[in-house]
Amino acid sequence: MVDRQEFNRLYWHSRRGMLELDLILLPFLEQCYEDLSNEDQAIYKTLLAAEDQDLFQWFLGRGKPDDPQLVPMVDMIIQHAQTPQD
Repeated sequence: MVDRQEFNRLYWHSRRGMLELDLILLPFLEQCYEDLSNEDQAIYKTLLAAEDQDLFQWFLGRGKPDDPQLVPMVDMIIQHAQTPQD
């Protein structure tokens, strides 16, 4: 269970300077974050420290993070964004 204050903080950190990133990160946060393991939640928080342009490139599949821990998280977020939502 994620603390409401912590979730709100993550929500604001997930809001980026690019609408395209908001449309990818916010649904993932809202629909998947709570079900992630503690380790994956920590990796998500680390991912949020990346620059918008890097995130944008990674989510478009035009590159991968240098940190190998971030690669599965990026892939998970991409997969979620590509899955039709009901």
